[in-house]
Amino acid sequence: MSTFTTTIAIIVLILMVSNVWVITELNALKKSMGDRKERDPESLKLQLQAYERITLLVERISLQSLLSRVPNGGLSSREMQMALIDQIKQEYDYNVSQQIYIAPEIWKAVNNLKEQNIYIVNQLAATLPSQATSMDLNKQIIDFLINNPKATLHTVVMEAINFEAKKLM
Repeated sequence: MSTFTTTIAIIVLILMVSNVWVITELNALKKSMGDRKERDPESLKLQLQAYERITLLVERISLQSLLSRVPNGGLSSREMQMALIDQIKQEYDYNVSQQIYIAPEIWKAVNNLKEQNIYIVNQLAATLPSQATSMDLNKQIIDFLINNPKATLHTVVMEAINFEAKKLM
């Protein structure tokens, strides 16, 4: 073997060893950062606050809560439908940044709850005649909730949030 070939082989060997060493060090650094992140009190505080905010969001977009908060005096069924959907979307949009602090599964569950509630409002509103009032829509929603207590994701999402938050404590 010539000196040139030997030199190239040594350089390649040094590069391979240094790459393995760099990869090993990066993995160790990632692991130590992950461990530190889990123990960082400030991160924990932010996560718990996010779960509190998400709990409030879930409560505020529950159909029962919406009916008690959204004024319905003199509105048509269609106007009430739009007011309820708008309220759900506003609450969701206001809290969308919290998703970076909570488990992805929880955020997906919250998103599914939002979509389900919009769907229920739209479906129930579609069953009413065009001259129906907001009170008619409210009655439809209340009847739906009474007759189908397990049809909404609200309780399941709240339990999932509580479970995830307790894992942090």
